[in-house]
Amino acid sequence: MADDIEIAAERPKTPVWFWIVGVVALIWNSFGAVDYTLTQLGNEAYLAAFTEEQLAFYLGFPLWYEAVWAIAVWSAVVASIALLIRSRLSAPLFLVSLAFFIISAAYLFGFTAAYDLMGGIGGVIFSLVIFLSLVAFWRVAAWGVTAGILR
Repeated sequence: MADDIEIAAERPKTPVWFWIVGVVALIWNSFGAVDYTLTQLGNEAYLAAFTEEQLAFYLGFPLWYEAVWAIAVWSAVVASIALLIRSRLSAPLFLVSLAFFIISAAYLFGFTAAYDLMGGIGGVIFSLVIFLSLVAFWRVAAWGVTAGILR
């Protein structure tokens, strides 16, 4: 019992801002999960917002890209949950998501018509926001490991 108290006393208190970032990360990355899921399931109500060209584009991805997209999305969701349960796995999971997002974006903007189909510069800016958010969440998780908050 005394050892438990000693161990608890050694852990730093988790700052409130850390919990806020964790909740924001989970909500933000859940949007990606919803987008991925509704697209993969062919949800008619969701896909009705797409033009015919966009629909053909999104539903015509090669299988390897579908896997890259899935890994990028779901590793970010799991990383967000890991952040909230204070698991040190959060940092490497955010790195996995970041790496697969970069592969995804490189393919989309380098080898497809994504620029035009995703709204030109607006699509690029949105992708940049996703990239920067993943970097920020990874940095928070890495800080949490270093600070002893994530175990």
